[in-house]
Amino acid sequence: MPKKKHIVIVGAGPGGLCAGMLLSQRGFKVTLFDKNPEVGGRNRPIRLNDHVFDTGPTFLLMKHVLDEMFELCGKRSSDYLEFFKLDPMYRLVFDDQSVDVYSDRDKMRAELQRAFPEGSAGFDRYLEQEGKRFRKLYPCIKRNYSSLSAFFSLELIKALPYLALNHSVFSNLGRYFKAEKMRLIFSFQSKYLGMSPWQCPALFTMLSYLEHEYGIYHVKGGLNRIAAAMAQVITEQGGTLHTHSPVQSLIIDNKIAKGVRLQDGTEIAADEVIINADFAYAMTHLVKPDELKQHSPERLKKMEYSCSTFMLYLALDKRYDLPHHTIVFADDYKTNISNIFHNKALSDDFSFYVQNACVTDSSLAPEGQSSLYVLVPMPNNISGVNWDEQCAIMREKVLDMLAKRFDMADLRSHISAEKIITPQDWESNENVFLGATFSLSHKFSQLLYWRPHNQFQELGHCYLVGGGTHPGSGLPTIYESARISADLICQKHGVSFATPDRGKWL
Repeated sequence: MPKKKHIVIVGAGPGGLCAGMLLSQRGFKVTLFDKNPEVGGRNRPIRLNDHVFDTGPTFLLMKHVLDEMFELCGKRSSDYLEFFKLDPMYRLVFDDQSVDVYSDRDKMRAELQRAFPEGSAGFDRYLEQEGKRFRKLYPCIKRNYSSLSAFFSLELIKALPYLALNHSVFSNLGRYFKAEKMRLIFSFQSKYLGMSPWQCPALFTMLSYLEHEYGIYHVKGGLNRIAAAMAQVITEQGGTLHTHSPVQSLIIDNKIAKGVRLQDGTEIAADEVIINADFAYAMTHLVKPDELKQHSPERLKKMEYSCSTFMLYLALDKRYDLPHHTIVFADDYKTNISNIFHNKALSDDFSFYVQNACVTDSSLAPEGQSSLYVLVPMPNNISGVNWDEQCAIMREKVLDMLAKRFDMADLRSHISAEKIITPQDWESNENVFLGATFSLSHKFSQLLYWRPHNQFQELGHCYLVGGGTHPGSGLPTIYESARISADLICQKHGVSFATPDRGKWL
């Protein structure tokens, strides 16, 4: 470039950091602004005394996508991060049995044989068919859909039969498994998208396939270290990060994003602006109401959003013998799911997830102690639940449930520090629209071309990254959103760039 183009990125979450890493490597002047004291957004660390927790994501799927992003910058992720492949990947706890889930296929077959009368009969068929689905659909997911012509690609046309448009994830799994609990083993991953397995489109059956094909990883120090590593790469490549720097608004002139205005009044000019803030929050807080038509506040309210979560981070002065990841199903799972997504109501009988990463990574807590992360799926704030009233009540219910489901009757006496994030906190403190932790729902009418475009359709010089744009939520797809937007900016300014070699793993 004769003169370095200035890219300003709003938010240093996974998407903003990944885009900043790619663009700074390609010769752009990159500046990121984030309101928090540390980078990462919902991927940043929470520190309680000497205990460390991830704020949000704790499962690293498709590690090779992360590796690719570093490789595109001429780096190796292993030079910045230490990875642990987990096997078993996690434990699933039902009302009457527990099942350990392995990426080792022989171990997984043996576990299914042990746990279910029908055994592992459908497992190989599931792997074969869902592998085909993934290989057909993944090339479509990584494409840009900023124009309708891109939607009518040969790749997508060939993939149409694999969309299984008349099936949900749960019903699709009926092709392989009869028992409801067997289907739940391969469908609870819909929670990664904040959706019910009875509603989530069948194409997302490939989420569980990805676990079995590529495994699940932990990063030493927590997945928050990925954000810190990306920030390090950005600074090594000449980019600049500003924490404690909330953005008040975009600077817009004649429907073109010209830069950003910080909360302290400082104005920063930019050639291109990338928005990594929660999409619906950004469109209702960083842009004037009359600037947008397709995504006006009234239309945003009519869109469908994911569920929320109640988070409990417990610093414990005792180390408990729990797996790294445990998912506990409500006794009546379907009613619990219905309360979350349809009735928008709280449940006394609820599902929850526990991460006890200290069994793998001793750096997260002092010796003999634990950093316990608990996530309970909840309705988003359309529910009208008063969390000022319900927070303490829900805390006690969660602690009671931990004591009931695990050998943790003494749990309360070992809590040395704690932090809670409610659905209202997600909205008020973390700038997540409606507290919908996984952003926009991933129903068909909000996917691909019908999801907010990476090159945002309503403002010039404006690009989107993160879970609220294509391809959707989850770390690997958020990294892909960053790559797509970075590539679009490069194409616009005539900057050459490398593309990932996916033949080695796809």
